[in-house]
Amino acid sequence: MVPSETIQYWGIIHLLLHFGWKWVGLVTQDDDAGDRFLRTMELLLAHNGMCSAFTEIVTKNHRYTGMSDILSNFLNDIPAFLESKAKAVVIYGENVSIRRLASIILRKSIFSVSDSPEDSTGKVWITTAQIDFTLNILLRIFDMQTFHGALSFTIHSKEILGFQHFLQNINPLEADGDGFIKNFWEQAFDCLVPNSEELIDDDLRCTGQERLETLTAPFFEMTMTGHSYNIYNAAFALAHALHIMHSSGLRHRAMEHGTRVDHQNVEPWQMHSLLRWISFNNSGGEKVALNEHEELATAFDITNLITFPNNSYVRVTVGHLDPQAPPSKAFKIHEDKIQWPRNMSEVPPKSLCNDKCQPGSSRKKKEGEKFCCYDCALCPEGKISNQEDMDYCVSCQDDHYSNKHHDQCIPKTPSFLSFQESLGITLATLALSLSLITALVLGTFVKHRGTPIVKANNCGLTYLLLISLLLCFLSSLLFIGQPKRVTCLLRQTAFGLIFSIALSSVLAKTITVVVAFMATRPGKNFQKWVGRRLTHSIVLSCSIIQVGICAVWLGTSPPFPELDMQSLPKEIVMQYNEGSVTMFYCVLGYMGFLASVSFTVAFLARKLPDTFNEAKFITFSMLVFCSVWLSFVPTYLSTRGKAMVAVEIFSILASSAGLLGCIFSPKCFVIILRPDLNKKEHLIRRKH
Repeated sequence: MVPSETIQYWGIIHLLLHFGWKWVGLVTQDDDAGDRFLRTMELLLAHNGMCSAFTEIVTKNHRYTGMSDILSNFLNDIPAFLESKAKAVVIYGENVSIRRLASIILRKSIFSVSDSPEDSTGKVWITTAQIDFTLNILLRIFDMQTFHGALSFTIHSKEILGFQHFLQNINPLEADGDGFIKNFWEQAFDCLVPNSEELIDDDLRCTGQERLETLTAPFFEMTMTGHSYNIYNAAFALAHALHIMHSSGLRHRAMEHGTRVDHQNVEPWQMHSLLRWISFNNSGGEKVALNEHEELATAFDITNLITFPNNSYVRVTVGHLDPQAPPSKAFKIHEDKIQWPRNMSEVPPKSLCNDKCQPGSSRKKKEGEKFCCYDCALCPEGKISNQEDMDYCVSCQDDHYSNKHHDQCIPKTPSFLSFQESLGITLATLALSLSLITALVLGTFVKHRGTPIVKANNCGLTYLLLISLLLCFLSSLLFIGQPKRVTCLLRQTAFGLIFSIALSSVLAKTITVVVAFMATRPGKNFQKWVGRRLTHSIVLSCSIIQVGICAVWLGTSPPFPELDMQSLPKEIVMQYNEGSVTMFYCVLGYMGFLASVSFTVAFLARKLPDTFNEAKFITFSMLVFCSVWLSFVPTYLSTRGKAMVAVEIFSILASSAGLLGCIFSPKCFVIILRPDLNKKEHLIRRKH
């Protein structure tokens, strides 16, 4: 007739989970049932992500060897669990567990003073159905306020008609043979029940007129508790079984030699089969029956203990536990009806080993401690946790990044060098300005094409070089703006071809200077090499090689636009993928080769007579060009996003401006500012 403890375990776990209590104390008694409770609860707690903060085992019968032992126990036997941070404590066992706990708390309150408003005894006590909050009369001075707010699993009971009348009319003087009533009465009312052999002072004598309803709840409850209700049902089950046995004629089959067997001699095994299938309605109107496991099929009430200043208390039902109900209704708790311990600073209280890890961090295990105790580690860049107490941080999607607090993923913003931002506007303005200057220089040379200084510098090559420089400046605009497939195919190949033509023109001018000087020397037959055929051959042959490299590049692994989501934490870089990096560096390498050859030839020819000599200016221009592109490669490789594009645009503009400035600024100075020097006689250097 006692409900299965498995149901209670299940209810306790649901209660702990409901309030989020993960750091739980366990108090039990020192016997086999207590050991079984600890083993079962430890497994259930671990399985549901909770831990036991401590286990206190209460000894049922403590033997003292003398007064010193009693005094030592009274002063020192205050378990450390009262100092634990666990606010939820599950108590299992018989009433001795509550009495033992009350005596410990009483001793602690006598010998210690806590300055904290929420002292160590401020805990939520959770008791099983085996326990009532009844205390020994010796604990009269114990303050029941300590147990205020306790939650108890109690066996469902119902008030039985006549039970109150029965209690009110108990008289110890008429309870012959009932030693329990006599002993209880003497302790409860502090009097002595007389017998025929004792002489008792009238002031100490129990009159029998004492009333149980005058006792406070810690010592006696006038309501029918779950235990009383179970005993009542068990007695009626036995009565029904005897009645069935009597009425079914079994007593007649148990006769020996015509003598009937008296009911008082019925053996227990004879009633076992009847009790196994017993089912009846008690006088309270409830059905009493056993389930398929031969256990009482009953529900549990969850009650809240509310205490009063006079040390009495009442139980208020705040929930229920019904294993027969559907899963969604099997456990129910009315949190708004619960009164919590008065010395709690926060309700419902938290019962955790440490504070929860807030969003933006994850749990990190502490070595040597239970898994409920942990540190909180901030999520790394690119990962978040958006809930409390997450075991690990979650990575954001590639197109998102973590915010400052690492609790939310934010979409990355597209990033490319546009014409609307200051850097793009600056570079575009610079490119157009240099293009305009180049166009003005070209116009100046065309306008003064008949002057000696223009004629002396090979008009065709000069025009070709200026036009290629103009296109170089304009080609940098292909690098600005959102990457598209057409511009992706054009920008590097156009830049490579135009620069190759410009460098080929510079190389042709340098070689022309050398050949022209050699043709003027006696005995040297170089005059047939001077002319357009040589320059056209140099420009065409040097440019066609770059055309071949670009054609192979576009035919095998052409550039294409792509989204780079990894390089920058908060941006999606919309960039150009060069396709074949090898071919890209082949284009740069070939331009470097042309520049190196031009620089070498110009450097060797720098001391030729000034009449034919552009070698000094070309040397300086190639020095600038090579310096810019040697700096470009490491800078380009170390940058990401729009900065990488800006570096390449700057290198194109700087190297082109170096060619324009070093080669044409001296000539423009003479043409525009010193026209008096732009005469044939000033260009002929005579020997002294």
